[in-house]
Amino acid sequence: MKRNMRFILVAICCLLAAVLSGCATIKEVGKGFAGVSTQVLEDKRKDALKQSFALGYESCYNKVKDILGRGANRPCIYAEDSKKKMIAIYLSSTDTTPVGIFFTEEAGGKTLIEISSPSIYAKEEIANRIFNGLASNKPQGDGLASNSQSHSQSHSQSQEEKKTDVKEKVGNQ
Repeated sequence: MKRNMRFILVAICCLLAAVLSGCATIKEVGKGFAGVSTQVLEDKRKDALKQSFALGYESCYNKVKDILGRGANRPCIYAEDSKKKMIAIYLSSTDTTPVGIFFTEEAGGKTLIEISSPSIYAKEEIANRIFNGLASNKPQGDGLASNSQSHSQSHSQSQEEKKTDVKEKVGNQ
């Protein structure tokens, strides 16, 4: 009797876990539990910073990995998915803010890079590193590049304005 109850309880728990996971696959639920899910990066892709480069996919992918490996505050790669053509990173070894780097092959041997993250700061930080690192390869503007660059510039300007406001308020007191 106890054995049957235990079996029924386990079956109910498994069924409940499957139902509560909704559309997410069991694999994605496991990744989320382990802290390495890329679903949030895919969901935020619609708000990604984008820029196109005159590089083939393989070359672009390898150069981006090289850029990520440079500097003192290196991001940590926690997932790579060749089917999704994506690299998922944490901002640094001490900052586990996730950032997704998506690659889309375009006509003429170009590659579109999209940087997504739930954090605007992390998205802009990684986009600046990668886009500036690849700038020597003469990015091909399609309107998207200028949007991401102007967004970064306006964000920097607004931070400078805030600093000026604080200095003025402190000086007036």
